[in-house]
Amino acid sequence: MEVVANNFYFHDLQPAPDDFHAEVIAGLSGETKRLSPKFFYDERGSQLFDAITRLPEYYPTRTEIGLLNRYREDIARMLGDDGLLIELGSGSDAKMRVLLEAIQPIAYAPIDISHEPLRLAAGAIAQDYPELEVHAICADYSKPLALSDFFDVRQRAVFFPGSNIGNFDPTEACALLRRIARLLGPDGRLLIGVDLKKEPARLHAAYNDTQGVTAEFNLNLLTRINRELDADFDVAAFRHEAVYNEKLGRVEMHLVAAAPQHVRIDGCCFEFQAGESIHTENSYKFSIEEFQTLAAQAGLTGMQVWQDDDALFSVHCLQPI
Repeated sequence: MEVVANNFYFHDLQPAPDDFHAEVIAGLSGETKRLSPKFFYDERGSQLFDAITRLPEYYPTRTEIGLLNRYREDIARMLGDDGLLIELGSGSDAKMRVLLEAIQPIAYAPIDISHEPLRLAAGAIAQDYPELEVHAICADYSKPLALSDFFDVRQRAVFFPGSNIGNFDPTEACALLRRIARLLGPDGRLLIGVDLKKEPARLHAAYNDTQGVTAEFNLNLLTRINRELDADFDVAAFRHEAVYNEKLGRVEMHLVAAAPQHVRIDGCCFEFQAGESIHTENSYKFSIEEFQTLAAQAGLTGMQVWQDDDALFSVHCLQPI
């Protein structure tokens, strides 16, 4: 543990680094070519995603913040004061600041795998809330984590915003929720943002914005591969495509080859036919009932759910069964 300031502690659990090279080679070698969305977020990718959240077509971020503001008193009663508030994923701190204005936890513990962004975001919170004990934990929250090594606090609340649960396939999502339930303990609460199913046109607009920021974000993955793995993708020969798969209830992002292309990465050659795609991300959407069924399979039951007037997004408060 590193003591950064009077109220700021940094715990670096040294999560195993992803093998970018091996995962890219494996992903492009399959019958269906895939790249993991976790590799979107180099410095440029993080900047582009931040820009996406401010686009007029991209409703999730502003709608979730609106719900947190609108129902902050109800949420505060559900979560309670004088406990440990854990955040999974430490991106923009706008949502967390809404919660910190509504509740008074004795400690705040953001958990994220990205060392420097976590340090910066947690440090800003520690500086602006000097009475709050901030324990930033650099770890992979998608894997089992025992917080008893750091805290002896019975009352725990976990905040999992952004509908990030939608980036996991259903089996993976259920396993992650089950781990969160164990992390909470019998008296804990989970506050989670969940994107809702809606008309395909609205989803298409959100993931295919007119300014082309989402397209640049998707294509930046190939630019990163070229730079870090000495690959030779002709990035201009690929186009962004996001489609709603209504049968599976998910938005799928792809990079589609506009013309035949041969790509070399460290002695490996990959052929692309015109129209062939690389599948880069899924974003599952839920009805209220579908998500609560998934949560129940993971050992969580709904206490309260809030949604906006247009039924675009929802925030759920859950507790272990």
